[in-house]
Amino acid sequence: MNDRLQELTVFVRVGESGSFTRAARDMNLSQPSVSRIVGELEARLGVKLLLRTTRRLTLTAAGEKFLDRARAVLADLHEAEDAARGVDSLRGAIRVALPVVFGMREVIPRLPGFLARYPLLRVDLRVSDAYQDLVAEGVDVAIRLGRLADSAFGARKLAVLPRFVVAAPSYLKVRGMPRHPADLANHDCIVGSSGLGRECWLFKRRSTIISVDVAGRIQTDSAPGRYASALAGLGIAQVSAAMCAAELRSGALVALLAGYALEPVEVHAVFPAGPRPSFKVQAFTDYMMAALDTGPLAPAA
Repeated sequence: MNDRLQELTVFVRVGESGSFTRAARDMNLSQPSVSRIVGELEARLGVKLLLRTTRRLTLTAAGEKFLDRARAVLADLHEAEDAARGVDSLRGAIRVALPVVFGMREVIPRLPGFLARYPLLRVDLRVSDAYQDLVAEGVDVAIRLGRLADSAFGARKLAVLPRFVVAAPSYLKVRGMPRHPADLANHDCIVGSSGLGRECWLFKRRSTIISVDVAGRIQTDSAPGRYASALAGLGIAQVSAAMCAAELRSGALVALLAGYALEPVEVHAVFPAGPRPSFKVQAFTDYMMAALDTGPLAPAA
């Protein structure tokens, strides 16, 4: 039975990652061992599960069906083990994908409390602003900012981040303080790198939507780039509370246009394994949801 469970575990990792080498690395096995285990599984079943070429592995039709069922079997087994032990005895590793700034400022500082609560768990962090292939990377849960694209992944909203229009005191000293969103048309604004150098920014005041076309000499699609440009005095930027809270408190950045709200940013936990997260993923998201709700995501008044 243990051999069959190992076969399922290895095959699922190979099927998800599309690579014997990556599966071997993730499972601390040698690449020949992984290849042998999958070969023995295919021989026992009498079907071809993978098509092997010099460049890639591809699941056959039978392999795709077997992967779905094997993944479900392993999930049920892990859930049964966790239920028997109880949540307080969760163990093993949880692989978490984080965006850089939000991860460094809001999630990682809260991990000591999570690990203290679950001392048998380990956290494997994948910190990157690039949208990784979560299944291929074997990620258990990913933190995503903004609107989610439609997918078969499960998701849970953890928090909502206010956004602010900000500028450095050095910029405002030279260019003056905007009093109304329309004033932004006469300022240097940090815009996305569409190539046009212009954007339409939307504000809400009570039930009224106000749109203003803005332009600037700095263009970037990177949120850290917008923050850094504003901090350097290069213009006015839209940034989330998670990115600028400390700088607003210190005075390094100034929040502008009080009373005019930008659309907030939603924070979601995404579950690549589907809408039913494992006990350890559930524990992580429960903890982070409570921690983010009490944490200083917005600047002090």
